[in-house]
Parts: sequence; structure tokens; C-alpha cells
Amino acid sequence: MMKKRTLGRSGIEIAPIVFGGNVFGWTADEARSFELLDRFVERGFNAIDTADSYSAWAPGLSGGESETVLGKWLAKRGRRDDIVLMTKVGMWEPRKGLSAANIEAAVNDSLKRLGTDYIDIYFAHIDDEQVPLEETMTAFDKLVKAGKVRALGASNYSAERLREALNVSKEQGLARYEVIQPLYNLHDRDDFESELANLAQEQQIGVVSYFSLASGFLTGKYRKVEDLQGSARADFMQQYFTGRGQRILHELLAVSDELSARPAQVALAWLLSRPGVTAPIASATKLEQLEEIMGAVTLSLPEPALNRLNKASGA
Repeated sequence: MMKKRTLGRSGIEIAPIVFGGNVFGWTADEARSFELLDRFVERGFNAIDTADSYSAWAPGLSGGESETVLGKWLAKRGRRDDIVLMTKVGMWEPRKGLSAANIEAAVNDSLKRLGTDYIDIYFAHIDDEQVPLEETMTAFDKLVKAGKVRALGASNYSAERLREALNVSKEQGLARYEVIQPLYNLHDRDDFESELANLAQEQQIGVVSYFSLASGFLTGKYRKVEDLQGSARADFMQQYFTGRGQRILHELLAVSDELSARPAQVALAWLLSRPGVTAPIASATKLEQLEEIMGAVTLSLPEPALNRLNKASGA
């Protein structure tokens, strides 16, 4: 049996890889999405992350596609009770922001698309400084009390704003953020490690990292900028082809070869070794990619390999 990890103080346990559902209805059509999800749960994994905004950025799509595909899979397979379902509010243009009215409307929309009456972790997708934290946390608290949401999460919050939100919840007796979803990977370390990591550990908050493979850069598939041609993620990945990025990639590939592992597995195993990280989020559009990702949980990185990766990435 795979050992599960508890998300902060929520009491919710997840296997140590979260499936990133941004691909559902975008780079993975409905049939492929069902195939991937079936394999994921067959292997004992149970946490799936999505958002109301997925995949509004893609040509011809408007948002809500991922939740809709996931909802159809849940209905067809009857697996709702086996899944820890994470979704988000606040970034999608039709439901933008964290006002009380918007949160209430957005959660009802998401529940309908997902075909469920509760969400396990409901994230604020992005901070909204235009709305008082008291209003936002009170609105989220109502959802918890109503049974529509089991626990709350915050994505893209600074440490300062997260601490303020936690203080508001404590002072007013409201449900608090129990999970954070930061940008964090072998390349992108500063935002999380500078302050958020310590705050999360201090407050016993679960951490599920997004862009865990740096939009595909850390899979080793793309060795130079020219390799990006034709990739749906090309715009996201341009930023990684710098001198530092190439150093990280070089060391990642070297460690992978030495351990007879795939680069993605090493990058995810590195995250799983980091203090305070509950589970990385990772996506796949093919079964072989998914198998590769899931294999990371059984890969143990020797101390010398960890030191080399840390040194290459600037720690």
C-alpha cells in the first residue's frame, strides 16, 4: 500500500502525487482524460487538482472544460468517494475575484460542472487585495459550514498576505487556509523557500506545488529552445532557457542517467524530499508520461545527488 500524506491539519490524506487536471479538455480530450484518470486511481493515487478557469487560455476554449470532463468521469466511474478533489476560484474572467458574492456563485458553478455536492479542497486561485480578507474568509467559512467544502486552500499568496489571512481566521473564529499551492520546482525556488516554506511548517499547512516540472522543462524532453517548436507549452517554457536553466537541466540529466531514472522522476523526487512539501502536482497527456510521473514516489535520491541538484539550482 502506498503511504499517504496528510494535508496540514485538514485530516485529509493524499497519495504523494497530485494529478494536474489543467490538461483535461485541452491537450487531453475526454477519452484520453478518462484513460489517464483510470490508470491514476488504479495505481492507488487519489488527489486531482483542477480550477474553474481551466482552460480559458487555449484557443477555442473558454474555461470550465477541465471540471466538466472530470465531472463526467466521476459520474461514469462512481469514484467520488475515492477521490480528493481540488478546485479553485478567483482567476477566471467570468468569476474573477474573491468577493463573497463571487465565491458563492463560483462554488455552485463548479459543483454543477463536477457533478458533486462537495469539494475536498477549495482554493483561492489568486489573492484579491481589492476585497477585505474578512469578507473572503467569511464567505469561505460559510461554504465549510454548509458542507460544500471540506477544507480551504490558497494559491499564489505571498507569505505576508497568507499570514494576514490566517490571523483574520483565528481572530474571528473562521475556517482557515489549511493548504497552499505555490509555484515550486527545481528551477523556481525563491518564492516558496524565502518565506512561505517556513510559514507553512510553522502553521502546519499542507503544500501541493504547481508547475512542479516547470511546464515540461524538467522532463528533459526539451534540451534547447528549438525543441519547443510545435509545443502547446512553448510560451510558458521560453523563460527556462537561460544559463542557469541549462546548468540545472545538465545536472538533472546526469543524475537521471546515473540512477537509471527519468528526469521527471528525479525532479519530482527532489520535491518530495523537500521539507514541508506534501505532494507535487504533475500533468500527463499520455499513459507513458503518467507512468513515469507515478514512478517518482518509489525513487529515493542519494544525498550526493540531492546536493548536486541543490548546488546547480542555486541553493
